[in-house]
Amino acid sequence: MEFEIRLSGPVELRAAGRRGDLRSTKTRVALAALAWDAGRTVSVDTLIHRIWDDHPPGKARQALHVHISRLRSALAVAGEEAPAIVSRRNSYSLEADPDRVDLRHYTTCVERARSLRGGGQARAAQRLLDRADGLWRGEPLAGIGGAWAEHLRAVLGETALVAAMTRAELLLDEGRFIEAVPVLLPAAEAHPVDEALAERLAVALYGSRRTAEATRLLQRTRQRVVRDIGLDAGRGLHRVHQGILAGVPPADLLPRTAAPAEREAPPGPARVAPDNLPRDVPWSGRREELRRLTAALCEGPATSDVVTVEVIHGMGGVGKTALAVHLAHRLRGRFPDGCVFLHLGGGSTDRARPAPERLLADLLRLLGVGADQLPGDLDGLVALWRSMARDRRMLVILDDATSSAQIRPLLPGASPTAVVVTSRRRLPGLPGVRPLSLDVLPPDDAAALFARRLGAERGADPADVAEIVRVCGHLPLAVEIAASRLLTHASWGTADLLRRLGGGRLAQLRDIERTLTRVFEVSYEALDAEQRLAFRRIGLHRGVEFGAGAIAALTGFSLEKAERIAEELLAHHLLSEPVPHRYTIHDLLRDYARSLVEAGTADSPDEVRRSVQRLAFHYVHIADRADRLAYPFRSRTDVGWGDLPSGADPDITDARSAEGRLLTESANLLDALDWFVHHGTESQLALAVHVLAGFLDMEGHLAAAEPLLRRAVSHWITAGDGGARVRALLDLCAVCIHGSRFEDAITVAREALDIARSLRERELESECIHQLSISLWQTGQYTLARSLQKESLNSLLRRGSRLRVARCRNLLGIIHLHLAENSEALSYFNAALADFTALGDERGKYSALNNRAEVYRKSGRWEAAESAYRQAILVADTLGNPRDKATLQMNLAAVTDELGRSGEALALYEQVLPVLRAVHDQRAEAIALTRTGRALRLVGRTHEALHRHHAALEITRAIHATGEEIDILYDLALAEWDAGHVGRAMACLESSLELSRGVGASAEEDRAARVLAQLRGSATA
Repeated sequence: MEFEIRLSGPVELRAAGRRGDLRSTKTRVALAALAWDAGRTVSVDTLIHRIWDDHPPGKARQALHVHISRLRSALAVAGEEAPAIVSRRNSYSLEADPDRVDLRHYTTCVERARSLRGGGQARAAQRLLDRADGLWRGEPLAGIGGAWAEHLRAVLGETALVAAMTRAELLLDEGRFIEAVPVLLPAAEAHPVDEALAERLAVALYGSRRTAEATRLLQRTRQRVVRDIGLDAGRGLHRVHQGILAGVPPADLLPRTAAPAEREAPPGPARVAPDNLPRDVPWSGRREELRRLTAALCEGPATSDVVTVEVIHGMGGVGKTALAVHLAHRLRGRFPDGCVFLHLGGGSTDRARPAPERLLADLLRLLGVGADQLPGDLDGLVALWRSMARDRRMLVILDDATSSAQIRPLLPGASPTAVVVTSRRRLPGLPGVRPLSLDVLPPDDAAALFARRLGAERGADPADVAEIVRVCGHLPLAVEIAASRLLTHASWGTADLLRRLGGGRLAQLRDIERTLTRVFEVSYEALDAEQRLAFRRIGLHRGVEFGAGAIAALTGFSLEKAERIAEELLAHHLLSEPVPHRYTIHDLLRDYARSLVEAGTADSPDEVRRSVQRLAFHYVHIADRADRLAYPFRSRTDVGWGDLPSGADPDITDARSAEGRLLTESANLLDALDWFVHHGTESQLALAVHVLAGFLDMEGHLAAAEPLLRRAVSHWITAGDGGARVRALLDLCAVCIHGSRFEDAITVAREALDIARSLRERELESECIHQLSISLWQTGQYTLARSLQKESLNSLLRRGSRLRVARCRNLLGIIHLHLAENSEALSYFNAALADFTALGDERGKYSALNNRAEVYRKSGRWEAAESAYRQAILVADTLGNPRDKATLQMNLAAVTDELGRSGEALALYEQVLPVLRAVHDQRAEAIALTRTGRALRLVGRTHEALHRHHAALEITRAIHATGEEIDILYDLALAEWDAGHVGRAMACLESSLELSRGVGASAEEDRAARVLAQLRGSATA
């Protein structure tokens, strides 16, 4: 069955008169994006860009997969001949003959026709052009917008121009001037400064006895060239104009390359095709970059008046020049008129950098222009270079450019010549330029580069090589230099090189001719004084990622100036921006920046100390602002260190953004805390750990938090600040609770409560009661916890603190739930949910939803419980807290287990257990273990279930979590019964029964008694 993919006009898939169902516009774009590269691999990133431009959806890869699935279904219309869409690693390819894609076939026909016409095969060329005309059905990708669609239309527009020119030249060769005019007129209107097109149309008009129109066209074209391009028109227009005025026969005025008589004459001497490329090197990696550059330089027709300019930019040593040279060697055959390499002196001082006149003179000499033929001024050199490049298909590499202004005179005018620019800087202001930002190599490619440079005969330990390239930061030049050092020392092994690099890698990354430090110096010397200061101080930042506020703190600049300087350092490739407004610096660049600071010539020790102190204060201020929004219920001691050094943070506006910022800055906050531990005063450390207590607790850094909080408590005792001491004790209590050390938490909470009551601070007293009640509930002291919370609720209602009222109601609901008072529990949860929703407290909202679901679960309303848990998960997903998400998934798993979906439940438990262990939440870990055991028992894996239950029981007894121990003993009894261990099962039930009576858990007591009676009856029988 014949099939065809149509890109001319609306995008369609046709087979035997039927159309494939492409459904949406985006699916049609996906088809076009694959079809234009039929038979070639297209990366996922390229496809995403082609379909969505620079505004992809949040889950672009999943959306792309949906469109690929739709395409596979649509392609089924072609039956057995349907081409496959092959998925590879991070790429797809449409395995179809390119000639089945109408516009690919069109382009092939035009290019072959052009070639055949140049070889004197006019009839064959005419037939190909007729075939191409039949494939053109209208505007390519009609009805589809976007940058790639516009680019493709521009490329095909150039191909259509070549087709028109070729057809017209065939007519002109045969003297059919009148027929050539309507072919050329539309093209000339669309391309008013195309001199070659104007020459041919003028000859066609002159040959059609329309001399006045021909002369007006020539005059108009010359004026437009001067006005739009700023250059005088070429010699061809002048020659045609003079010939018309002199009455020369039309055939004699045709361009010499188009005249049949000249084609039949013996060929003249070949033009100079320069090739001064540096030697290529053994190559590793950069496959995607090479694919993209190759596609860009080869996608256009063989003749074009649009210059292709590709700019490769990146930090010093990243391999820009090597990539450009390797690319040129690969594409030599595509550029028959030569390959030129021109070094622009980016590593030199302004005085030593070659002037544009000298660069143009060098370029023209390579093209065979004698010294006596070179114009004496810049304008003349530019004009001569552009006229010589007009019909040449060359590849020109402009290496190590410093600015757009330096490059502009070196760009050819309307020409099929392609230009590749390399630069350490981003180069704005060049129209039509497509930049490629080069990053360091992936680890495997860096290791392959090292091994290839070393050679097969020199054995190397793969583990050592992996560590060497890691120490080199996967920077190609650093890897090259490291391999070179090893080669110069025949007695060294990779272990010897590693030891050397460990003693100061930047100083050791040198060989006989190169030092990495010098490469970085070139970039540093190009900066102004403020940029240099910022670069040096960034070297003091210990974290991997930072914002402009950190730069402001390190330098003392305003936030606005810090943002501007960050942009400038980005342009110089001394910083990277992996995500918006977050910066990183390469490890070796950081080492270089630090070495400049340590040299002491620009920064005094006092300046360095104050800079790092400001940075630590900056992060504590960020945490304080974020923590107040994320955890508004915490009682606080004011930091009192003045305003944020870098100004207010505009990105922290609500609880969600605050939690996100705490997560983003987590490593930097830990580094700041470390600074206070080793360099701050006791007061500064106590305040810092208080600000960070909520973050340390919620992110599972309990081991780090507890000793520092105890140190803070001791400091406030010495300082005589009772309020700060109570708050430090509350922070410590929360850490003990989440570490499942409930007895310690009760002791700490009671101490805090006694002090708060002596201070007569009602808010502190209320918070102390809340924390104490949580610990009492965890240890099964439900009645006492209920009494304390009801007393606290009455007090809070009188004072009108709605947030604290909501938290109190939520906890009361939990206590009632464990006392099997489900209706009271549900009433409290609903009231708390209404309060949290009205206050916009997402954390409280998710907690109340989760607890309401627990009521449904304990009441046997499984579907309602599942729905409520999923609602809570939607809220928790926005909070970013791993413990909260894991708890909800664990609760949802319990419901799916009860609904008979034990496999789904087991998968959820396997996800949450590592998270709970990572955040050291032993209570939740014990619950997850016993529920996993329950699910395993229900699917018949009883022995595995017993193992999980015993592990859970051991944890709960260690942390004195009585409520959980009651449930675990019950589930363990059922598993022992299933395993045939009736005596053990009865012992477990008796223990569960005794504990339930002790804490007043009547529902659990009835449950254990009922099963125990069944077991005793079974044993008696």
